[in-house]
Amino acid sequence: MFTYKTEYDVIVVGGGHAGCEAALAAARLGVKTLLITQNLDTIAQMSCNPSIGGLAKGQIVREIDALGGAMGKVADAAALHYHMLNTGKGPAVHSPRVQCDKKIYQFTYKHTLEKQENLDIIQDEVTELSFDGSKLNGVLTLRGTKYISKTVILTTGTFLGGVIHIGNVTMPGGRYGDAASNFLTKNLAALGLNVLRFKTGTPMRINAKHVDFSLFIPQPSDDPFEPMSIFTAPFKRDFLTCYITRTTAKTHEILKQNMRRSALYSGQIKALGPRYCPSVEDKIVKFSGAESHPIFLEPEGFKTQEYYIQGFSTSMPEDVQRELLLSVPGLEKASLTRPGYAIEYDFVDPLELYTTLETKKIPNLFHAGQLNGTTGYEEAGAQGLIAGLNAALKIKNKEPFILRRDQAYAGVMIDDLVTKGVNEPYRMFTSRAEYRIMLRTDNADLRLTDIGIALGSVPERYKENFEKYKAVVKNPDGDYGDMSPWRVENARKTAAIDKLYAAYYDRFKKDAEKLALADNIVIPEGFEPSEVKGILIESAQKLKKIKPKTLGAASRIPGVTPADINLLMIHIERFRNERNK
Repeated sequence: MFTYKTEYDVIVVGGGHAGCEAALAAARLGVKTLLITQNLDTIAQMSCNPSIGGLAKGQIVREIDALGGAMGKVADAAALHYHMLNTGKGPAVHSPRVQCDKKIYQFTYKHTLEKQENLDIIQDEVTELSFDGSKLNGVLTLRGTKYISKTVILTTGTFLGGVIHIGNVTMPGGRYGDAASNFLTKNLAALGLNVLRFKTGTPMRINAKHVDFSLFIPQPSDDPFEPMSIFTAPFKRDFLTCYITRTTAKTHEILKQNMRRSALYSGQIKALGPRYCPSVEDKIVKFSGAESHPIFLEPEGFKTQEYYIQGFSTSMPEDVQRELLLSVPGLEKASLTRPGYAIEYDFVDPLELYTTLETKKIPNLFHAGQLNGTTGYEEAGAQGLIAGLNAALKIKNKEPFILRRDQAYAGVMIDDLVTKGVNEPYRMFTSRAEYRIMLRTDNADLRLTDIGIALGSVPERYKENFEKYKAVVKNPDGDYGDMSPWRVENARKTAAIDKLYAAYYDRFKKDAEKLALADNIVIPEGFEPSEVKGILIESAQKLKKIKPKTLGAASRIPGVTPADINLLMIHIERFRNERNK
């Protein structure tokens, strides 16, 4: 065993979207950080769709950006197609999405990490956590190296116990072509964490050299377009086109005839998958009345003929996948370059976490991303950012950073995870956010950037320009100096939307103030909510299991009643009075 000479404040395990944001966030706050990942060449790899944003996800990316994260800036650097979704609905749910050149995205992120002060990066595989007695003190790796650290953030994605399925063919893997991580998952289970299992999948890729695009509906990039990041300077680029078509009766016939050969429907896959992102075979079973389903052809880069077929996720055998291609007009001559596949993987029950994303059973251990039962780059990135900030704040003996449900979609997501748990891979939707009129893409910076500046995750030098921006929002017809045209337009748009929703704001703000009041009532150390006499037995059991930090968090646990909360409030006040005598 070799002990590495440098001691760290934060070690991040995993170089996916959660790990990248976690490492950057911790390092930006000035603490010594190490990122360990299996392969430096797959940092921030877009394993599924090479796009960032989408319904509710675009809001999350803007929130990451407003707090100083990198995802939006990297997406703009790699952008090959922009599209604003939901424009037929109210502006509160407009959601930006950008298709990326996946290699530019990947290596731009890697370069961002390499340039970051206070951050080291190393290629190795973490096999177990290291302890000094009962105190977490670092990690051990496959090469027999021990890295000392005060905190650890696990962001292992789909790699823990990963198994890939293509029809009846199975193979271990964290994703196709990359080894699974089987040591760490056993270590976590041995430490008493509740390890569970989910599945997800990805569609086939094709060489579009002989695709007849004239049979598809073209979807050109938005003109004008909105960058994903408020920090991106205006730019021009020759964007690419995406295409839309639909499955056919022949597609559905092939799927029905081969359903027993699907890894999902043969019983080979035992784990639950994402209900809101089903495979194509799952669609024709669950939506049997639909004559067709939309599929989207999206380019994977500027200098490749490879296209991703969104909406064609499958775990069918490879020969069936080739038949499916032939069933779609225009794809008859396309060649399959990579088959779609399903993947089963281990995750840890998010009820094991506090709202800071620190685990309850192991102090100084944080989890982020798909390890918490979520799905999606954006959901992972937001969790990584929050975990990285909180690990650094703990090192610096500062108050933790907790986003409320009225402050951000990221706050909604984390609150859902730690109070309700998951019974399928969690993805964000606008419908999950009760304050979505206030949580828009256009005002993410107004909601969060001042917080980022105060934390130190957004550079202080940005403060002056941000104050000018806020002044334009308050006075859209005023002087905007040398501010970029996109920022001026966004400021004026925000002012107009605020005016449109003004009648709703008072009610929402009052509800949000009540939420903040309950969330500000901290459950004191030494007070055990489950032992309060008079609360329901079911409530007591859930309170004991989840261990909420605040009265607000307790109120959002399914099954805990308003009467239970009133009793808790009375007993918390009594506990404090007795303790202060």
